[in-house]
Amino acid sequence: MKLRPLLSVAALCVAHVLTAATDFSARWEEIKRTATPKELYTLLYALPKGGDLHNHLVGAFLPEQWYAAATSTALPDRANYYTRLKNAPVDLKLVEPSYPFETIRESVWKALPAGDQANFKRLEDLTPEEKTVWLSLYKIDQPGEGRYTFFGAAPKQRLNQLGEDPVVLTELLVEQMKCYGAEGVRYLEFQAPYTGFRRPDGTLLKPEEIVAAYEDRLAKPDAVATGVEVRFLITVRRFSPDAEDGVRDAYAFLNTHRDRWVGINMAGIEERDQGYPLRFLEVYREMRRKYSNIGVSIHAGEMDGPNSHVRDTLLLGATRIGHGVTLIKDEDTLLLMRKSPWLVEINLVSNHLLEYVPDLAKHPFPEYLRLGIPVCLNTDDRGWWDSNMTDEHYVAVTRFDLTWAEILQITKASFAHSFAQPEVKAKLLANYEKSIAAFEAKYGAADWRDGLTSVKPVAYGYAQRQWGLTFP
Repeated sequence: MKLRPLLSVAALCVAHVLTAATDFSARWEEIKRTATPKELYTLLYALPKGGDLHNHLVGAFLPEQWYAAATSTALPDRANYYTRLKNAPVDLKLVEPSYPFETIRESVWKALPAGDQANFKRLEDLTPEEKTVWLSLYKIDQPGEGRYTFFGAAPKQRLNQLGEDPVVLTELLVEQMKCYGAEGVRYLEFQAPYTGFRRPDGTLLKPEEIVAAYEDRLAKPDAVATGVEVRFLITVRRFSPDAEDGVRDAYAFLNTHRDRWVGINMAGIEERDQGYPLRFLEVYREMRRKYSNIGVSIHAGEMDGPNSHVRDTLLLGATRIGHGVTLIKDEDTLLLMRKSPWLVEINLVSNHLLEYVPDLAKHPFPEYLRLGIPVCLNTDDRGWWDSNMTDEHYVAVTRFDLTWAEILQITKASFAHSFAQPEVKAKLLANYEKSIAAFEAKYGAADWRDGLTSVKPVAYGYAQRQWGLTFP
């Protein structure tokens, strides 16, 4: 008997969403039909977008942000940095993916022999041309660059010791919260490191010190003012020889830090060495015997040819699949995931630039969406792509003609399939309902273009290169 009022409320909520989508859907079709590219991008920038569930913290920062933080006088506790420049080609055409633009802490530089010290220059002292090269090395922005540029020099490798600075990293975390918040994202689930941070003198921080560094920065007023909720996942490099121990260590850490740290992931090239999913079946079963209620989201199907990696990853206990590009080639698993509890984390820009789907018009995303497989849009490594969440929505809308109901569905899925605590999900969803109702009221008015005058969109290099979109 007590369930009936709850079911009635749920039914009313569903009816409200369907009614709202129906009421605004005609205006949405008009907007898609008549808006210029700049107008549509501006509108999508203002769109309340929900959560970004698949993004790597170290890969989320734009290279300009890395440089600004690494040279900022407002961060006195950070280390100072030098980068290797001897014989550095300053012509961008000559920079190869393997070029050793090594960046090191001042304490390491001081320990070098004088002859080696001369090969380096302080980041602050780079010429404009040298700085341009340094920045370009941290993004996929040149012809011919793709997955082998990216995976051959992953962010941690390219950043070298700069990526180990807790002051820089936590500052940039909040910078991302501000950027995401400005474009309507309200929840971030970062794949974040909890080991490997060092002080300016090179000494390692303990995991609990790293946790405290995150929490101290997230508690500051400017972070709170963003209105963006943040949770963390731990990522294990799947092809490492000791990856099973990495899984065990991650579970043990997650079990004692459940407020902020909500799940585990595995990343890296699946076909490299021992990166295939079934390698980990026994260790995940071992972990389920010891721990409960720890979220599992794993990269799978980020490959070229047909394979069973998505199905095999579901066997590991994953409730979210990162990328899932090859799922379209595994028809049995595709059918299994229809109307299922499993979500595919879609990364359109990433799949484009890493050439898993060179022609975005052929991306399997709309097939998944319209077959009834839960999906949401994500940025993956937006710093490397020089992009944002609005780019993901712009691709989805312009390539696949999303209806208004589909936009609502995708956004709600990002909340429903997040690993946030139930009360956090409920709060996020309630706030989203208010925000989307205000959006519909604003742009459902007589002239929807009037509402665009107050929106100040920010577009990065991807939008500029792909669509020629720039804003003041």
